[in-house]
Amino acid sequence: MSNPLQEQDEDLFVSTVESLNPASNHKPEELNHNILEAAEDIDLNDDESGTITPATQTQDAAPTISPLEQVPPPMTETAKSAAPKIVSKNNNEHKLHAVSANGQPDDRFIEIKVGSASKVGDGMSAYLVYKITTKTNLGVFKKSEFEVSRRFSDFLGLYEKLVEKHVSSGRIVPPAPEKNVVGMTKVKIGKEELGNDEFVERRRSALERFLVRISRHPVLVIDPDFREFLELEGDLPKSSHTSTLSGAGVIKLISKVGDTVNKITYKMDENDSLIQRPEFHLQWFEDKSLFIENLDVQLRKLHLSLDFMVQQRRELAANSGTFARSAAMLGNCEEHTGLSRCLSKLSELHEKVEQAQTQQANNDFYLLAELLKDYVGLVGAIKEVFHQRVKVYQTWQHAQQTLTKKREQLNRYQLSSRSERIPTAKNEVEEWEGKVERGEEEFRLISKVIKQEVESFEVKRIEEFKNSIVRYMECLLENQQQLAQLWETFLPEAKAIEE
Repeated sequence: MSNPLQEQDEDLFVSTVESLNPASNHKPEELNHNILEAAEDIDLNDDESGTITPATQTQDAAPTISPLEQVPPPMTETAKSAAPKIVSKNNNEHKLHAVSANGQPDDRFIEIKVGSASKVGDGMSAYLVYKITTKTNLGVFKKSEFEVSRRFSDFLGLYEKLVEKHVSSGRIVPPAPEKNVVGMTKVKIGKEELGNDEFVERRRSALERFLVRISRHPVLVIDPDFREFLELEGDLPKSSHTSTLSGAGVIKLISKVGDTVNKITYKMDENDSLIQRPEFHLQWFEDKSLFIENLDVQLRKLHLSLDFMVQQRRELAANSGTFARSAAMLGNCEEHTGLSRCLSKLSELHEKVEQAQTQQANNDFYLLAELLKDYVGLVGAIKEVFHQRVKVYQTWQHAQQTLTKKREQLNRYQLSSRSERIPTAKNEVEEWEGKVERGEEEFRLISKVIKQEVESFEVKRIEEFKNSIVRYMECLLENQQQLAQLWETFLPEAKAIEE
C-alpha cells in the first residue's frame, strides 16, 4: 500500500531549492559528462532541417580544475542564437521552437502536453496519474512522439534530481508545484468526476508549465533525467526525497534548517579586495540582488491582490446564479403576463452572465494569478543560486584562511630549525594552495553562469509577461463585449412590459 503522505504532506520549512550538501557523495564530473554526451546529439545552430550535428560551445579557456566549467553556460553564442520561444495554441499545448544562427526559425521543436488525470486506487491510498505526451524532432530523444504516465511524486523526484545536479553550478531550476494536503485529500475520498474538479485542473496546468519551463532551458532540456522522465515507459523508480517522513525527508528538513540559519547569519564581505576584480561581477550582483528582493516583494503583493480579485469574481458569479434562480421562481408566480415573461428572460440572462463571469474568473486565475505564482517561485530559485554563490565564496575563504595558517606554521618550523616537520608542512601548504586556486576558479565560474542565467531569465520574463497581459486584455475585452450584448438583447423585453 502506498503511503498517502507521500503525495500530500507539506514541507514545514519553505525553500525553493534544496542546497547541495558538500559532504555528500555526488560525482559532478560524471553527471556533467553525461550532459555533454547528450548535448552531442543536438545542435540548435544547424540550419539544415533533419540534420543533427554535434553542438559547439564557446567557452573561455581555463584549467580543468572545477566541475563547474564542465557544464556549458546556458547563454553562450550557441544558446543565444537558439533561444526558445513558446507558442501556445491553447491552455493545454505548448511548443518550443529553436532559432538558427542567422536569426531565422528552423523546424526543430519540443511540444509537451500534460493530459487529464486518472485516479488509481481507492480511499486514502489512492493517487493521481497524469498522461504526458511529447512531440519533438530533437535528435537527443529516441523517438519523435511518445506518451508516458507519471504521478505527482515523479514530478517532485525530477525536480530534486535537477536541483541536485545543476543548482551547485549556478543554474536556475524551475520550481515544482507545491503539495496540497487539503485538495489531494478531497480528491482521494471524493466520488466526483476528476474532469470537474478544480484542484485537479489547477495541478495539471501547473505540472505542464513546470515541464515546459524545463524544456525552454538549453541545458536542462538535454539532461538525462529529464529525457528519462519523458521517454521511459512504465513506472519510474520511487524518489526517497519526496516524502517528508522518510529518512531522506528528515535529512532534507535538517539541511534546510541549517541552510536557513546560514543565510541569516552569514553575509559576504563585499569590501574584500579578492572579489573586486571584474571577472567576479561584484557591482552587477549588488545591483541585481537589490532588484530581485524588490521584485519578490512586488510579485507577492500583486499575487495576493489577484487572488482576492479572483475570489471576488467567483463570488459575483455565484451571486448572479442565485439571482437567476430567484428571478425564475418569481416569474413563475407572477400573474402579469408581460412581467412574468420579463422575469423569465432576466433569469436566463443572469445564467449566461454567471457563465461569463466564471470564465473571466478563470482567465484572471490562469493567465495572471498562476503566472505571478510561478515567478514568485522562480525568483526564489534565483535567490537560492545567489546563496549558492555565497557558499562557494565561503569555501574559498576558508581555504584562504587555512592556507595562511599553514604558511605561518611552516615559517615557525623553519625558524625553529625543526627540519623533521618542514616537508610535511610544505606538502600541506601546496595542498591548500591548490584548494585556494580551485575555490577562486569555482567562484569565478559560478558568478559567470549565474549572471548568464539571470540575464536569460530577464529576457524570458519580459516576453512572457507581455504575452500574458496582452492575452488577458483580449479575453477581458471579449468578456465585456459579451456582457454588453446580453444586456442589449434583454432591453426590448424590459420595454415590452409597458405596452
